[in-house]
Amino acid sequence: MDERRLGVLAGLGAYALWGLFPLYFPLLEPASGLEIVAHRVLWSLLFVGLLLFAVRRWSHVRAAVGDRRTLLVLAGAAVLIAANWLVFVYGVNSGHVVETSLGYFINPLVSVLLGVVGFSERLRPLQWTAVGIAAAAVAVLTVDYGRPPWIALILALTFGLYGLMKKLVKVEAAPGLFVETALVALPAGVALGVLHGSGAGTFAQVGTGHTLLLVSAGAATAIPLLLFAAAARRIPLSTVGLLQYLTPLMQLAIGVFVYDEPMPPARLAGFAIVWLALAVFSADMLRHARANSRRVDLATVPAGL
Repeated sequence: MDERRLGVLAGLGAYALWGLFPLYFPLLEPASGLEIVAHRVLWSLLFVGLLLFAVRRWSHVRAAVGDRRTLLVLAGAAVLIAANWLVFVYGVNSGHVVETSLGYFINPLVSVLLGVVGFSERLRPLQWTAVGIAAAAVAVLTVDYGRPPWIALILALTFGLYGLMKKLVKVEAAPGLFVETALVALPAGVALGVLHGSGAGTFAQVGTGHTLLLVSAGAATAIPLLLFAAAARRIPLSTVGLLQYLTPLMQLAIGVFVYDEPMPPARLAGFAIVWLALAVFSADMLRHARANSRRVDLATVPAGL
C-alpha cells in the first residue's frame, strides 16, 4: 500500500474514532465529567509511557523537558486540552452533542483567525468571506438557543489555541502528549482523591466493566492522536483539512439520530450557514493548494526545456 493511501486511511481512522466519542463517554457514567477527564489524563500518561518505552523514544521526552521554552508552551497546551476535554465531556453527557459538533465545524475558521492574531498571517478575500459567514451563523444560532452557543465556542477556541501552542514547538505526537499529560497528572490525581474522599468517585465502586471503561480512556485518547500524526506525515495538509469534517458530521448525526436532540428550523439554518462558510473556506484552500503545487512543478522543470 502506498504512503498516500495509508495516510488517508490513518486520517479517516483518527477522525472516525473522534466522531464516535459521543457514544463512548456516556458509557463512563455515573462518573462525573471531572472524574472522566482525570482518568483520561492518568491512563493516557500510562498508555503513552508504555508506548514510548516500546519504541524507545524517551530521548524526545528528555529534549522537550530540558528546554524551558518548550516545557512552558506544552504546559499551556496541557491546560487548554484538559479544558477542552472537560467541556466536551460535559457537552456530550448533558445532552448537547449537536452543539459540541458545531464547535468542531467552526474550529478551522477560529484557527485561521488565531493565525492572524498569533502569527500575523494574512487572510485571502475568500477566507475573510468564510469568517464573516461563520459569524453570521453564530448570530443566528444565538437567537435560536437564546444564548451564545458557549459550548461550541469554548471547544473551538480551546482547541484552536491548543493547535497554536503546538505550532510553537516541534515535538512529535506521542512525546508531546506524554509531557502534556504528565504536567496535569498531579491536579488530576488530586481531583480523584477529593472525589473519592467525598464519596463521589466511581472507580472500582460501580463494577468491573465500569472500571475497565475508565481505564480504556487512555487508549481512547492516544490512539486517534497517533493515527492523526501518521496521517499528517503522509498526506498534504489540505487533505487533512478536508478529512477533519468527518468528526463533527458524525457527532451531529449521533446527536440528532441517536440521542434525538432537537434540530428546529432556525438551528438547521444556522448550521447550513456554517456549512456554507466551510464550503467557501475549503474551496479557497483547495484552489490555493493547487496553485502552490503548480508553482512547485514549474520550479522543478530543468532550465532550457
